[in-house]
Amino acid sequence: QVQLVESGGGLVQAGGSLRLSCASSGRTFSGYAMGWFRQAPGKEREFVAAIRWSGGSTVHASVKGRFTISRDNAKNTVYLQMNSLKPEDTAVYLCAAGPSTGISSIRYDYWGLGTQVTVSS
Repeated sequence: QVQLVESGGGLVQAGGSLRLSCASSGRTFSGYAMGWFRQAPGKEREFVAAIRWSGGSTVHASVKGRFTISRDNAKNTVYLQMNSLKPEDTAVYLCAAGPSTGISSIRYDYWGLGTQVTVSS
């Protein structure tokens, strides 16, 4: 079993930055792909970014150039650096772990509870 705990969310003005963290505990982090998704009220869960164990990553077109995903395997932690935030980025951001990366949430076996990001205009 893998436990995931997100942190780093908060309230920020448009144009600002936040860095989200997702710490993994329990079963080994080794080999797992990690992903970030987000869900706004009344909307479906949306893929944001994913990173393989080796470090290769993918980001959604809507955040490309603004968001960067990275991981520190020694610390069992994955990060999402979010710059130039927009009001439409407001959502609960969830961390996920699975055997491979992908844009579909069904590829991921383990999920955190999420951290709220609110961007004011």
